[in-house]
Amino acid sequence: MRVPDSVDLIPGADASPVILHVPHSAREIPPSVRRELLLDDADLRRELDAITDAHTALIAAAATGLSATPPWQFVNRLSRLVVDPERFPDAREEMAAVGMGAVYTATTGRMPLREKGFDPDPLLERYFRPYAAAMRDLVAERLTVTDRVVILDVHSYPTRRLPYELHGDGPRPPICLGTDGFHTPAELIATAVECFAGFGGTGLDSPFAGVYVPLDHYRRDPRITALMLEIRRDVYMSEPGGPPGPGMTRVAEALAQLVTAIS
Repeated sequence: MRVPDSVDLIPGADASPVILHVPHSAREIPPSVRRELLLDDADLRRELDAITDAHTALIAAAATGLSATPPWQFVNRLSRLVVDPERFPDAREEMAAVGMGAVYTATTGRMPLREKGFDPDPLLERYFRPYAAAMRDLVAERLTVTDRVVILDVHSYPTRRLPYELHGDGPRPPICLGTDGFHTPAELIATAVECFAGFGGTGLDSPFAGVYVPLDHYRRDPRITALMLEIRRDVYMSEPGGPPGPGMTRVAEALAQLVTAIS
């Protein structure tokens, strides 16, 4: 398996089928990519505060340390302003309508992020495709060893709707679980709801829906199950872009309970 420099792949227990996928926790932008962005430093800081799922890598790491069977961690080291590894790189991606496909051309406030006519192919080739290939290979390796894989996406979302959100007019519960009709069985949802019962409300697919499964396996292999965990940011941190609070420990404990239950 070839792991690109943009990824931290942290092995878990050999018997673990669980992968904690953390795609949006980082703020790092390579200088060559920074020069492409139409934001000054202050605006870029504000945009990173809005778009980054801050501290989710810390949550995944803490949960791993608390789990009876440590999961594998697949962590994006670069900001999603470089590429968003969870978007479809083609016409299937609905977020492209607001300039937030695999390579963003607009900000969360729907202002220009890159020049009109920007060519995304070099970034897709340099960052998106190697990331996707490494995740595909990890899933294939785990299937060989354990004959099943559970991908848990670790995300967060702001308390107040941002202008880019296409489906932000629905409920914004403390814990949102994103699901997929093929890859998310009812028992996985029920287990997650039980583990996160202490946070004052768990909802499904609002304001964000869906799961991440490598495209080679997407809706093809029922041995791969997946769930997206969206934590409302006021549950565990100071918004926007501030430090974590005591709620982060509770979130990590609940995630560890989920990992242990499905392992």
